[in-house]
Amino acid sequence: MGERRAGASGVRCATRGAEEKEAAAMMAGFKEPAEAAEAEQGSQPPGRGAARGRKRPAPAPAPSGRLSRAELYEPPSSEELNRLKETEDLFHSSLLRLQIEELLKEVTLKETKKKKIDAFLHEINSLLSAIPETSESDLTDQSWLPGDVKVPFLQVPFDVKGKFRFLPPAQLSVVGSYLLGTCIKPEINVDMAVTMPREIFQDKDNLNQRYHRKRALYLAHIAHHFSKEKLFGSVKFAYMNSSHLKPILLLRPQGKDEKLVTVRLHACPAPGFFKLSRFHPSKNNVRTAWFMEQSAPKEGAPEPPTPHYNNSILCDTVLLSHLQFLSSAATDFPGMKDGIALLKVWLNQRQLSKGLGCFNGFLVSMLVAYLLVKRKIVRVMSGYQVLRNVLQFLATTDLSVTGISLAKDTDDSLPALADFHQAFEVVFVDPSGLVNLCADMTASKYHQVQLEAKHSMEILDDRMVDGFQALLMTPKPMLRTFDHVFHLKHVSKLQSACKKMELLNELMDRGGNYVAAALPFVVSLLARGLSGRALLVAHSLPQTPEWPIDAEPPKHKDVGPLTFGLLFLPEFATSTLEKGPQADRPEAVDFRTFWGEKSELRRFQDGTICEAVVWEASTVCQKRLIPEQIVRHLLKLHADIPESSICYTGALLDSVIKSAKKDSGTGEEAMVSIVCSYDDLSRKLWNLEGLPLTVTAVQGVHPALRYTDVFPPIPMKPIYSFHKQIRTKRLLIPSEEKPCPAYIAPMKIICHMEGSGRWPQDKEAIKRIKAAFHLQLAELLQQQHQLICRPAVTHTDVYKDGFVFRLQVAYHREPLILKEVVTPEGMVKYQDTEESQQLELETLHRPYLTSSLHGLQQQHPVFGSSCRLAKRWVSAQLLSDSISEECVDLLVASLFLHPAPFTPPSSPQVGFLRFLNLLVTFDWNNNPLIVNLNAGLTDADCTEIRNKFMAARSRLPVMFIATPKDQWSSVWTQEQPSAQILQRLLVLAAESLRTLEEQLMDPLSSQDVKIAFRPPLDLYDVLIHLNSNQIPRHLEGVDRPVKSFSRGVVKNSAGVNVLFPVVDYDPVQCYLQELRDAFSDLALFFYDKHGGEVIAVLWKPLSFQPQPFKGALAIQPSCSCETQLFMVVKREEEMLASELSVA
Repeated sequence: MGERRAGASGVRCATRGAEEKEAAAMMAGFKEPAEAAEAEQGSQPPGRGAARGRKRPAPAPAPSGRLSRAELYEPPSSEELNRLKETEDLFHSSLLRLQIEELLKEVTLKETKKKKIDAFLHEINSLLSAIPETSESDLTDQSWLPGDVKVPFLQVPFDVKGKFRFLPPAQLSVVGSYLLGTCIKPEINVDMAVTMPREIFQDKDNLNQRYHRKRALYLAHIAHHFSKEKLFGSVKFAYMNSSHLKPILLLRPQGKDEKLVTVRLHACPAPGFFKLSRFHPSKNNVRTAWFMEQSAPKEGAPEPPTPHYNNSILCDTVLLSHLQFLSSAATDFPGMKDGIALLKVWLNQRQLSKGLGCFNGFLVSMLVAYLLVKRKIVRVMSGYQVLRNVLQFLATTDLSVTGISLAKDTDDSLPALADFHQAFEVVFVDPSGLVNLCADMTASKYHQVQLEAKHSMEILDDRMVDGFQALLMTPKPMLRTFDHVFHLKHVSKLQSACKKMELLNELMDRGGNYVAAALPFVVSLLARGLSGRALLVAHSLPQTPEWPIDAEPPKHKDVGPLTFGLLFLPEFATSTLEKGPQADRPEAVDFRTFWGEKSELRRFQDGTICEAVVWEASTVCQKRLIPEQIVRHLLKLHADIPESSICYTGALLDSVIKSAKKDSGTGEEAMVSIVCSYDDLSRKLWNLEGLPLTVTAVQGVHPALRYTDVFPPIPMKPIYSFHKQIRTKRLLIPSEEKPCPAYIAPMKIICHMEGSGRWPQDKEAIKRIKAAFHLQLAELLQQQHQLICRPAVTHTDVYKDGFVFRLQVAYHREPLILKEVVTPEGMVKYQDTEESQQLELETLHRPYLTSSLHGLQQQHPVFGSSCRLAKRWVSAQLLSDSISEECVDLLVASLFLHPAPFTPPSSPQVGFLRFLNLLVTFDWNNNPLIVNLNAGLTDADCTEIRNKFMAARSRLPVMFIATPKDQWSSVWTQEQPSAQILQRLLVLAAESLRTLEEQLMDPLSSQDVKIAFRPPLDLYDVLIHLNSNQIPRHLEGVDRPVKSFSRGVVKNSAGVNVLFPVVDYDPVQCYLQELRDAFSDLALFFYDKHGGEVIAVLWKPLSFQPQPFKGALAIQPSCSCETQLFMVVKREEEMLASELSVA
């Protein structure tokens, strides 16, 4: 692939105001070398030809229109070489550069749209100038305002001094991103500053919200007149960045252009009216007596500073100066516009750009200008370089500790950075030296931005990751970003929190907004309590919706539930101990005050006596919820927020993988005991005496041995009265009069024997030798370790610690021998056969996968539980027979090995949500899923896999998964899923993800998360309802049955003389297999193996079309099963009712 040189002249953007000057933008293209013969439209410097594979306009084109050989192979220009060097150094590939260029084209506003917007703005300008004046009246006398318009301001307290009358605006100016050319789709907002005349203001309008109320009344009068104009499709109010002190008027055009643009009218004061020194962060402009509605102020009581209130007024005074500052920065800097657009996309994907205290586009623009002033970036940089430099600055600079300022003059009359830090959590001072651009931002929100920037830089520097997709195309909602999420359902409870925390001064400063006042303190409280467990405690940004002009303005509580996200440190998140200082230290008092009654004195092993908090948790799933105990305790103790107001959704999905026993865990402890028993059996096999060949390796392949079995086996001991006994063989069989016994799954273990010349070279002889080994293993285990064994030709079952392990002997050369084929000419050649592939799967691929995933579980403790949730969901959708367990395990493993743009999950729930999202968003048709187990693949390997995949796509499975040991064949998806099943899986995943996220993000709903695990049955043709007595795994169902049956086994450690239990017996699976054997040509059968009560039947499309008569078809297919085992409920196709009925 080649690149054509950027046109030297470029395209000059139109000037939109006296303040704006934009440089020529450089345009670049990308063409195939084969197309280089065609002439390019555009200008070029004389005397330069085209580089190899690049299109250039020929100075004197041949009649055919082709370039001459000299022109075609002329060396590249210095400009082209610089572009290629930049692409190699910065973008890692030409593809990333092209993707970014295409994204910028997609989000940039087109010229035709700009013309429509300009016309709309001119009409607004004309209408504003024509609005009539009003007579002067008291601020509290609002009778002049018509009833169809409400004042967009919470006037509490109502009484305030001052006069108001409406006069036409002194000046109208378009400000913000539209003039700078940095606004991006899909939401185009144009900000217009409406300067209120000096005549409507009086002295002391800076006090007690007088200015804010005049501002609101001014906008209300404009809204009343605009609501009658046919020009507007809608006229509404909103809060600027959800700040209740700053209402704005939203205007949208009529008709089909209503969604084209939203014009936001900002009322601002006349220049020079306010004395700016009154608004320093340490000054007070809201009197306590007025706010508390007291008749007179308390004598001698100092007034607290009101920095946020002051800042809100100052912001209105600098709108035009900010535009001029940004305009001068953007002059001769085309990369600034592209860089800001990319940063806006980056922020939007992370939900950081909207709401109170957001990191919005204006803030990003000012940050780019700051870096330009400080020479961290230069005007020749591209948009991508601007993006990288801004992210690097954010990742390495903590503005909550070391603020920055754009003020140039060292004026002693201006407040110092230390003054801003005392008043605000995050500090970024504008060029005036008075306005903190991050005034409403909490330290927690900035730390989230900082963490995202740091992680983004790691992604951009990693050649193994698709940085474009991860950074700019992948949304990061809170549910999939944070490990635990919880909601404060009733934000009105923050009123009592303000009282408990004594935040009166903050309430005055915030205009009575108790949410904004309490939120920073609540977050810092939680951050301290979770400091050793959580990397980040984040919160959602309070957002107030827009409202009609005839409605009352939203109250503070109308922001809806507040959401908090916790990002854990996996190694410490589940600790049950919170160790404090020694009892005789001064810090001990503070520790006791912070933790309250939970704190107690404890003696530790080193002899010290310290304050400590111990959290109650016995199982792994309970330990994962220790942060919930901490959150509830601290909010109740310090903020007076009751537990009923907290909806903690961090582990709601755990219920679907819990066993039926009350207060039981989610199975992690059971799998640990299984692995311990397996390790002990492995040692016994290694040390067996009397075998003709030694054991070289023992490898487990059962899902429980890699911690991914949905419901791991538990130790079982049979109850003889529920079985028939065959005493001669010391065996048990199920009793027909009793419910079927509990399902006991055999856990397969591959036992590799050493190579030797004594092994035969005939495949049948090898099978006989292996059968002899199975017999001998059973005999030696019984003799030397008193284990109960039951040998068979293909395996030996060992009953140990209440579990059943199935030993299968393997010989390393057997797959090769099975591949031998003798040609008619007598030559021996090797080729894959079905038998050899199956054996390789059992003895090579599955053991490798199990050991790799076992190691992954040790690195990421929630990997196994995430897999189990994913497999439980697949089975619940009746698709467990259509997609292998190993395939699902690999899909989940990819989320832990390649989590970008996220961090690896630290809770099963977020792992499962990302699994659903992976299914839905991954391009299965055009990309292989590469799972780099044990980091066994290099960057070159991954590139080769992708290239070969595209070359051979038509011959490969619909879902292709590559691993270091399986780069080309995708053994786990060779046979299944089919294209139809995959499509069905993706549809179900999309709907389940949508439903779950709605449930988990709505704390006021029922939050029945199991709804995503209940399959839709209406699309099936026939439903076969099963007798629950004969469903051995009935208690594993999504909706647990009210009544259960004794299954003839009890949980107990097995004794030495116990008869061997019934193994791998599931009557439903037997019946299902008979149905498939009998009717596979007519129908597909679907079943949830974990306690499903229904077999769903789907007729094949050609099942009932007339077919030519064949003698073989005259034999009626039939199936048999135990009497009264199943009951059939038929929905349609009456003619086949008899075939599906059971004898």
